[in-house]
Amino acid sequence: MQSNDIAAELAAYPRTGRFLMGRLRHDMSADEKALLESLVEETVTLTRPTRILEKGKVYNKSTMLIDGFVLRTLDGPLQRYGVSFHVPGDFVDLHCFALRRLDHNIDTIGTVTLGLVPHERIAFVMREHPHLARLFWFSTLLDAAMHREWVMKLEQLTTARRIAHIFAEIWRRLEMVGLGDARGFATPLTQAALAELSGASTVHVNRAMGELRDAGIAEMRGGRVDIGDRARLEEFGRFEPDYLYGEGALSLRRDICA
Repeated sequence: MQSNDIAAELAAYPRTGRFLMGRLRHDMSADEKALLESLVEETVTLTRPTRILEKGKVYNKSTMLIDGFVLRTLDGPLQRYGVSFHVPGDFVDLHCFALRRLDHNIDTIGTVTLGLVPHERIAFVMREHPHLARLFWFSTLLDAAMHREWVMKLEQLTTARRIAHIFAEIWRRLEMVGLGDARGFATPLTQAALAELSGASTVHVNRAMGELRDAGIAEMRGGRVDIGDRARLEEFGRFEPDYLYGEGALSLRRDICA
């Protein structure tokens, strides 16, 4: 979407305007967009790291990420592990509507604004609005596609290459929802959070960041990741964006939900 189109979407739908942006948002009617916006019962802004969903607990609401970052995490015996992250526009825990309880945690990082959607409102969509319900289903399938890619990359890559892959994915996903810029992106991620996401120790992450910096590929400082050369970053991280379903052979930018 062009910047003017993004601004118009966010002006009309400030809480849900980034949902499926860059993928299937074009396939939503104005009535569906208005309905989605109305599903948010309340918004909450959190300024400190908070566990908003805990493994095994029963919940009756799901969460739209309006602004900021959240992580899916699992608690190990000695440390927390990040198994994926979310950017604005993600329906973070739509899975919780079907499962009631999750097998992992959802933790905020940095300042976030969340939109809370009661499950009875999602149930209404499932009964009365099958096309929008299918788009919700797509969003959970996209989560699964990204998880599979992470499993493969964590198995294959060194710590520096894993971090390069994470940076490349974050940058691409932020661009898809109208965020990011030509040189990189702002992020609350720390080296400790990168260690959790890459399955490495903070010592290994520190060395990996030095490797990326010295090679002129990427540098993280002051709440930003600056990218020297996108092509080199993506090649080094073995990042191919098809699994994000935004562009390429798996693009969802066609009317496939009729």
